[in-house]
Amino acid sequence: MTIEHDVKDLSQSTGGRFRIEWAEQEMPVLRAIRERFAKEKPLSGMRISACLHVTTETANLMHTLQVGGADVVLCASNPLSTQDDVAASLVANYEIPVYAIKGEDNETYYEHIKAALDHKPHITMDDGADLVSVIHRTRTELLQDIVGGTEETTTGVIRLRAMAKDGALRFPIIAVNDSDTKHLFDNRYGTGQSTIDGIVRATNILLAGRNIVVAGYGWCSRGIASRAQGMGANVIVTEIDPMRALEAVMDGYRVMPMIEAAAIGDIFITATGDKNVIDESHMLHMKHGAILANSGHFNVEINIPALEKLNGGKPRLVRPFVEEYNVSGRSIYLLGEGRLINLAAAEGHPASVMDMSFANQALGAEYMVKNGASMKAAVYTIPQEIDREIARLKLEALGVKIDILTPEQAEYLSQWEEGT
Repeated sequence: MTIEHDVKDLSQSTGGRFRIEWAEQEMPVLRAIRERFAKEKPLSGMRISACLHVTTETANLMHTLQVGGADVVLCASNPLSTQDDVAASLVANYEIPVYAIKGEDNETYYEHIKAALDHKPHITMDDGADLVSVIHRTRTELLQDIVGGTEETTTGVIRLRAMAKDGALRFPIIAVNDSDTKHLFDNRYGTGQSTIDGIVRATNILLAGRNIVVAGYGWCSRGIASRAQGMGANVIVTEIDPMRALEAVMDGYRVMPMIEAAAIGDIFITATGDKNVIDESHMLHMKHGAILANSGHFNVEINIPALEKLNGGKPRLVRPFVEEYNVSGRSIYLLGEGRLINLAAAEGHPASVMDMSFANQALGAEYMVKNGASMKAAVYTIPQEIDREIARLKLEALGVKIDILTPEQAEYLSQWEEGT
């Protein structure tokens, strides 16, 4: 094999290819974009370094970029999110360099990011802003060739907006997460279903009748709360934003501070983008058998060092992805090392919802190629016409038709003189 790579086992490539092709059936929008890209080659000559979860859906995005003319390299955006058979297939079957191994340590994780950046990208494609962060901290020589980048997730957008506010950001970024066809669907329906899937796969517990505490009430948390309630759980929401807290109340959930929820919760799920959302003071109030899971991008939402201190040492692995901590004689269980539970213990979002998210990534890259040179170093939302085109393509693939305005209706909406 001549293509540079660092994956677990290339012999897994056949199984990975079958799964990539299975996911492709659920991604008609991305397929339509790929067909156009094959004819037009809008990314021709572009080097793209991508730091994303290495899943079947990501594989289809990488293939689409490759068909569009891009020279693509991929590394993982989380040490536990890589699907090793998919990584092997991308190298062996698609000839795309991949640097990703499920369970890689922190040093290897950043070595893989370094390898992806050695590609000297014109475009960065991030999920969590690690590529952009490393470029700005230690690889500033790469800035001269970079046209721009795209960012997939809420946490990454938060980091990038902070960089832009401080005047530290040196090239334009499209916040894919801010597209309606991304956060309204991927975050809500994708995260909602896949988070519950990861928890159930890891624990095999019944959710009905349990008190499930969901930290935050952004789009990801709304999806988690909705799916948990649908499976019969009693959902409690914690929030810092009064508007979101009010929405949660109106949606039928109990809302209270985390310190109160800690004493009655059976399962705790974080998805806020902030650190120490579940802290030592909360852990001291939890009942025996409490389960902690995180669905935020980084493993900082649960204060794991505090949990280790309370335990007095390393935890006991009682099931795959389930660690038992002893806190004052009570067992508290941490899932997936506090990392993204939907990717650590399950397969991440269903392909049909990633279809729209990765359509945004592909078209965002195309937009950046065409317009990046004239864009300032700031964080942008993808143009609404692209967002709506993705929605139209998705509806078309689903066989759903909608109304269109008549000329009379369009004229009525464009004027102000006509009243009652």
